[in-house]
Amino acid sequence: MEREYDFSKGIRNPYAARLREEATIQVDSDTLAYFQRQAEETGIPCQRLINAYLRDCVKHKRTLR
Repeated sequence: MEREYDFSKGIRNPYAARLREEATIQVDSDTLAYFQRQAEETGIPCQRLINAYLRDCVKHKRTLR
């Protein structure tokens, strides 16, 4: 392993900006508390859990009834 690496010719990932987008949403306090409890139990950050749940909804094309 080298002591220093030369990144002067490195190229940034052109898709990195598209991978995630910041959004501010309002969530009911009991809903947020649920995900915070899940985060504590699993050790997975709360935002990651919410994102995973929303991604699952998109993947399975869940709709409100």
